[in-house]
Amino acid sequence: MRAAGLLLARALLVAWALLHPAGTQQCHPAGPATVLRFTDRHAEIRVPALHRVPSPLDPLYGLVRRCLDLIQQNPLPTELLRAALNDPGSVRTSQVVQYELGYVVCAAVALLFTVAMPVAGMCFCYCRSRRRCGGRLRAHRRSLGCRRHCLLACLSFTSLVILISVTCAFVTSQRVKGQMEPGLGAVPTTLRTLRQHLANVPQGVQMVVDKFEVPRKQIISDLGGLSRSVGLSIHTQLKAMTYAALSDLQDRAADLQTSLHHLQILDGTSRALAAARAELEPALRERRGRVVALLDDPRCTSCASALGRAQSLELGADYGKVPSVEKVLKAMAGLPRSDFEEMIRQGNGTFNSIPELAVERMAQVIQDLREELSRTAQKVQSIADSFPLPDYTRPASKALVTAEERSRPYLREVERFEHYRWIAGTVLCSIILLILACNVMGMALGAYGLSKREDPSDYECRGEAGAKFLLVGVGLAFLFSWLLILLVFATFLVGGNIQTLVCRNWVNQEIYKFIDTPGNLPPSMNLTRQLNLRRDSNLSATYRDCKSGAGLWEVLQLDRSYDLDEHLKTPKYTADFQKRLGDFTAHLGDVRLLRSEGRQDLETFARSGLDEVDYGRFQEEMKNPLVQTSLPGLARNLEGLQKMQRNSTVAGRLGAEARALWQMQNSTVQSQEVLVAKLGESVQFLSRLAPHLKERVKRTLATTASVEARLPVQAQQILRQEIGCFTRKELRYFTQYLNWVGQTLREDVASCQPLATALDNGRVILCDRIADPWNAFWFSLGCCTFFLIPNIIFAIRLTKHFRPIRNRLISTGSEETCPFHIPRVTALKL
Repeated sequence: MRAAGLLLARALLVAWALLHPAGTQQCHPAGPATVLRFTDRHAEIRVPALHRVPSPLDPLYGLVRRCLDLIQQNPLPTELLRAALNDPGSVRTSQVVQYELGYVVCAAVALLFTVAMPVAGMCFCYCRSRRRCGGRLRAHRRSLGCRRHCLLACLSFTSLVILISVTCAFVTSQRVKGQMEPGLGAVPTTLRTLRQHLANVPQGVQMVVDKFEVPRKQIISDLGGLSRSVGLSIHTQLKAMTYAALSDLQDRAADLQTSLHHLQILDGTSRALAAARAELEPALRERRGRVVALLDDPRCTSCASALGRAQSLELGADYGKVPSVEKVLKAMAGLPRSDFEEMIRQGNGTFNSIPELAVERMAQVIQDLREELSRTAQKVQSIADSFPLPDYTRPASKALVTAEERSRPYLREVERFEHYRWIAGTVLCSIILLILACNVMGMALGAYGLSKREDPSDYECRGEAGAKFLLVGVGLAFLFSWLLILLVFATFLVGGNIQTLVCRNWVNQEIYKFIDTPGNLPPSMNLTRQLNLRRDSNLSATYRDCKSGAGLWEVLQLDRSYDLDEHLKTPKYTADFQKRLGDFTAHLGDVRLLRSEGRQDLETFARSGLDEVDYGRFQEEMKNPLVQTSLPGLARNLEGLQKMQRNSTVAGRLGAEARALWQMQNSTVQSQEVLVAKLGESVQFLSRLAPHLKERVKRTLATTASVEARLPVQAQQILRQEIGCFTRKELRYFTQYLNWVGQTLREDVASCQPLATALDNGRVILCDRIADPWNAFWFSLGCCTFFLIPNIIFAIRLTKHFRPIRNRLISTGSEETCPFHIPRVTALKL
C-alpha cells in the first residue's frame, strides 16, 4: 500500500508539472527593488539662504519699528516714485514734504533741540558768571535732606537710563559695523554667484548627463549574472517534472529487472519442488507402512490413538501442476538490452547542465547589449548637446554684470559713510560715558562730603569737588548735545526711510507690485526685457515661481522651444535595448530521457505475458502443506507412546520411527518449505505487479515522451519570462535616471530658485541685519540725548546741596572762594 501511494503521488506530480507550464509563473524578485543613488554635485552653484537670527535686542528692534510706523503711516508713494524715476524734474517739494511729514516734524524737533541746547548752555554760562546758577543755598531748612535725596535719586535714575541707552547704542553701533561690511560684500558676491549659476548651467547639465554611468554600471552588473540566472531559473522550474519522469523511468527499469529475477525464481523453484516431491513420495510411503504396522501391533500399548494420523501420512501440495512461466521467460530473453542506469545518468547530467549551457548560448547577446548601452550613452549625451539655456540666460547674465559694476561705487560710498558714522557714534557715546562718569564722581564725592561736614555752613573740599564734577558734566552736555541730536537725526532720517519706504514694503511685496505695474519704471529699467522673462509674466509671479523651485525654462520662455519631458521619454533611449532582448531565442531544454532501445525493452516487457500467468494457482497450491500429516507432530506422538510401553522391543521400534520422522522433516521437508517461502515472495511480487504492468509501462513511456517534447517549449517560455522580468527591471533603472535628470535640471541645475533666494537674502541683510541695529542705534542715542535735559536740571540743582549753606549775615563776598569757616554772628539789639 505504501509503494502504491508513492507511485500515485509521483504520477500526480508529473501530471501537475505537465498541466502547469512554467511560462505562466510571475516575476518574483529575490529582494526589494534596487534604488539608484545619484550624488548631488551642484551645491556649489547655489545661493545659500540667509535667515533672521534671533537676538536679545529683538524687543528693542520691535519697539523701534512700531515708533517708525507711528511716525510714517503713509503707504508706498507710488505716484511720487513713478515721477521720480521717469521725470525727476517734475517732482514737487510739497509732495515729498507731504509724504515725509512725520520726518519733517521730527526734523523740527531736532532743529529746536539743536538751537535750544546751545542757547541754554550760554545762558547757564552767563548765570554762572553772575553767580546765579549752581551756587549755594541761602538758608538751612529741615526739608533740605529730603530734597537732596530726591535729587540724588532722580539724577541716579536719569544716569541709569542714559547708561542703558548708551550701552545699547554701543552694541547696536558695533553690530551695524559688523554687519555692514559682509552685507555690502554680499551684494557683488550674490550677483557674481547668480552669474556663475547661469554660466555653470551647461557644465551642470553635462554633470547630470555623465551620471548615466550609475544605471549603466548597474545594468552591466545585472547582465553579468543574467545568463546563469536564466539557466538556474529554467532548471529550478523544470526539475520537478524532469526528476519525476526520470524517477518513473528508473522504477520501470527496476520493475523489469526485478520481474525477470522473480520469474526465474518462480520457474526454478517450481521445478525443484516438483522433483523433491517425486523423491519424497516413496520414502514417505515406506515410512507410513512401517509406522502403521508398528502401531497396529497388539503388543503396542495405547497405540490406537496415533494410528489414524499415521494412516494419513501422505504428500500434500503438488507443484508439478502449477502453470509454467517458460513462455514469459522466453519472451523476456535477453532483456534488458539497454543500460537504463547509464541512460538515466546521462539524461540527468544533460538537464543539470542547463545553467552552463545558458551561459554559453547567451554570451553573444550579452555582449551586444553592452555595446547597445554604449550607444544609449551617446543618445543621453544629446540632452546636454541640445539644451538651449545659454542663449536665453545671456541677457540675464549681462544685466547681472551691469548691476554688479554699477553697485560698486555706491557700495564704497556707503562703506565710507558708515565708517564716519561709526567714528562719530563712538566718540559721542564716549562723551556720554564721560558725562555719566562726571555724574557718578560728583554724586559720590558730594555725598561723601556731606557725611563728613558737621555744620551745613562748613566748607568741605570733597563736597565742593563733587559739585564741580557735576558742573563739568553739565558743561559737556551743553557743549555736545547739539552734535548728538544732529547724528541722531541724520541716522534716523536714513534708517527710518529705509525701514518705512523699503523694508516694510519689501516684506508685504508692495515693491514687487510697483515694479510690475506698467509705466512705473522707465524703459531702461524694464526687468522683463533685461531678464528675458515671458511677456505675460512679471517680477511678482517670477519671484513666486522661483521660490517654489520653478525651472528657468518656465521663466525664460524655454518651455515653448524646448520640451524637456519629450527629451526624457524612456522609450527614446531603451527601444533598441528592449528589442535586442525581445528578439533573443535559444534552445536550452533539449534533454533525451529514453533512447529507442530502452523504449523497445519496456514495450517488450509489457508484451511478455507476465500479466497472463495464473498466479492464483500458485497461491492455492502454496496453501496446501507439503505433507498432509505433520511429521513433527507424529514424531512427538510416537515419542510419547514410547514412554508408555512395557515391551522394550516395541518401545525401541517406536523411538526409531520417531527419529526417522524427525530426520525426514529436517532433511527433506524443511528444505522444501524454504523453497515454498521463496516461491511465495516471487508470486506475491509478480501477482501485485502483473495487473498494472501494461498501464504503468504505457504511462511511463507517455510521460517520458511528453516531458521530452515539453522541456524545450517550457524552457523557451521560462527564457522569455526571465528576459521579460530582466527587461522590466532594467527599464526601471532608465526611468529612475531620467526622472532624476528631469528633477535635477528643474530644481537644481536649471532652477531659478537662486534668484528668489538672492532677493530674500537682500531683504534679510538690509532690513534684519543692518536696518534694525541701525535704527536701534539712533533710537538709543536719541534716548541718551533727550535724557540729558533732566540730567542737566538735576545736576545743577544738586550742586547747591554739596556746597556750604551761605550765612544770611555775611557780607556779599565771594560765595565760592571763601577758604575758611565763617563763624555764626548774633546781631545786637539797638
